Parts: sequence; structure tokens; C-alpha cells
Amino acid sequence: MRRFRAEWVLPVSGAPLRHAGVTVDGGRIVAIDAEPVADAEDLGRVALIPGLVNAHTHLELSYLRGQIPPAATFTEWVRPVLRARGALTDPEAPEVRQAVRAAIVEARATGTVAVGDITNTRVTAPLLAEAQMPALLFLELMGFAAPDPDARVQAARQALAAEPVRPGVRWTLAPHAPYSVSPALFRAIRADLDASAESRSSVHLGESPEEVALLATGTGGWRHLLEDMGMWTGAWTPPGCSPVAYLADLGFLQRDVLVVHGVQCDGADLNRLRALDATLVSCPRSNAWVGVGAPPLEAAYAAGVRVAFGTDSLASVADLNLGADLRLARALAPRVPARFLLESATLNGARALGLNHDLGTIDVGRRAELLMVRVPTGVTDVEEYVVSGMTPADLAWLPGSSSAESAF
Repeated sequence: MRRFRAEWVLPVSGAPLRHAGVTVDGGRIVAIDAEPVADAEDLGRVALIPGLVNAHTHLELSYLRGQIPPAATFTEWVRPVLRARGALTDPEAPEVRQAVRAAIVEARATGTVAVGDITNTRVTAPLLAEAQMPALLFLELMGFAAPDPDARVQAARQALAAEPVRPGVRWTLAPHAPYSVSPALFRAIRADLDASAESRSSVHLGESPEEVALLATGTGGWRHLLEDMGMWTGAWTPPGCSPVAYLADLGFLQRDVLVVHGVQCDGADLNRLRALDATLVSCPRSNAWVGVGAPPLEAAYAAGVRVAFGTDSLASVADLNLGADLRLARALAPRVPARFLLESATLNGARALGLNHDLGTIDVGRRAELLMVRVPTGVTDVEEYVVSGMTPADLAWLPGSSSAESAF
């Protein structure tokens, strides 16, 4: 058993505690010490916060770091990504695995305790398990003109059944996006999820103006790209509505779905997400990189939507430091209380990934995967400092935590 005391403890589930501490036993928090404990290890002028949860990554794309430049429009960014992926002959090549390993190390070093990872190749699963990084892995399906959606879903489920059981790594299925998945495939995935023990899923939704144009009128950049790729089908009829309305009307959107990006969501869309109790996963730095604009964060919080954060991939962001997305979110949403933003980067992400029984808050029974954030002298609003001023140089894992000890 070890006792620690710090200048601040930020439980997320409650107000900050000054001159407080935690008691840890067997890797779990067994007490929150609101008063100084005489024999506690003094951590100094730091704030203890829960480890950050990166709810949206594409770790298998980490080998593309530095290869895909920022773009003015989303489809302009997509084209070189498709070319680069098409040129890769072995999705498990040494350079791919090495890049994934480095990305996981970077994520942990900058405060990430768990990830929601999108994968098409399943290469990341053993590497996440080896690094002891808890993860919900979304095996992503595509098929805008899929001839047999049920067979495609069945094949994916069989592939997951053949995956070895790995501690800390769970699997589910996810459709990619409205411009790459047919209505029938969306329905087939939903039916599979409803019949599965793990019903959580994820979808890229409302990300770009081109996506909105495709669904509204069947025109625009995505129509052109699908035609260029030979994937366009005249059998598809544009629904004439917003991306959120489209998937809600299809029956795919439910409370267990992570709606990723949502940059193009208006008030009606946000109210619908709130009514469905879905989680909006915002990736603000990636949105800027791929030219889709800024997410409507203040409107989302005002509408009561549950918001989490993700970095997206190293093809659309400079690093996997979720704290940098948190700082940008603060700049984009200056009127949102700092505690709400911190909750989004911790508890909301953990809840969306089904990890909130272990992570996301500093509470008795949770794993002691806690970050020590060095706080400069003179800071009085510690929550505001964490969401707007925290840098990787400020961070260290609580001694004895598995995050502090885990490495390749």
C-alpha cells in the first residue's frame, strides 16, 4: 500500500481537492485522502488527474507520419492517403509495426492511458496488448456498393472470432462513413452489433462539406472521388438530409455509437445526438489538417451532447498528444467550463469505450493510472491550467502505476 499527497487532486467526478492525496493498493485506488496524511509520499506542486483517453485513433496509419500534407478540402487530403495505402504491399511490414510501436509509446508518454483504435488490418492488436495499453478496437468495414452485406459482416465477425484473446484488448465492428458504406451494410452491421455482447461501434460522420453535399444532392467532391475509384453506383439514392439524420433514420445511431468528428452538425443534429445519448468524439487538430473546419464544440456542450476527444491518425495530425487537442478545444470553446473539457478527455472517453469501471476518474475502486501534472507557481485555477496550459514536459505517471512501468 502506498499513500501519496499532492497540491491538488482533480477527481473529475467532483470538485478539485487542495492539499489532498490518494491511497493505492494492488494498482487500485483504495482511499481519497481529503486531508494530508502524515506518512504519505509528497509529490510536490502537482495536480493528480486521471489518465487521458484517446477515443479515436488509427494507429496502423502511423507509418504515414510526415507524408500527407495539410489540405484545403477533405477529398484533397484523402487522395494521397489512398495512394500511399495502395502502395503498401504488406500491412504488417516491419516499418508499419515499428511505427505503431512508436506511436503507442508517444501516446503513453503524453498522458494517454487507453485508446479507441480503428483498424482495417488488425495489426495493432498484439502491439497494444504487448504495451499493456487498454483498447477497444473497431474493425472497420467499407462497401458503398457491397453486393452481399450480410456475408461481409459475417466474414468480419469470423475474423474476430479467430483473434487470440489478449488482456486489455476488446473487439467490435464499425462502419467507416456514409460515403463508403451502403445503407444495407449499415443495417447489417447494426443487426450484428445488436446480437453481440459488445454493441459499441464508431462511425466517421458529419466530417466534411463534401459528405454533406453527397447526402443532400448526390454531388460534390465525394461523388467525383467515388467515380474516379470505380465505386459509384447508380443504385444509391441521396437521402436529402444531414449525415446525422441519415444514420439515425437508418437505425444505426444509438447510445453505444461513437460519432467521430461531427464538424458539420447543426443545432438539430446536436439535439438528435443528445436524444440518442450518443458520444461525439471531436478531433479538432485533425479537422484543421484535413480542411473541414472547426467542430461546433460550444454548441455541442450547450446542447448537452456527451463529448470525448481523439487525435485521429498521424496522417492528419503532427503527434498523438491528446493534450494538444484539449488545448485547441479550449481555444475553440472559451465559454465551456474547464471541468467539462477535462471530463471529455477522461471520463467521457472511458465511458464511450466501456472502460469507465476502471479509468476516467479518481475514485475508490478505479485503477491508479494517474497523471501528475506539474503546476507553475501562481496558478490558482488548476482545472483551467490543465486544459489550456498543460504540456508533455509537465507530465509524469504516478509512481507504481502500470503506465509508468509499461514499455516495449
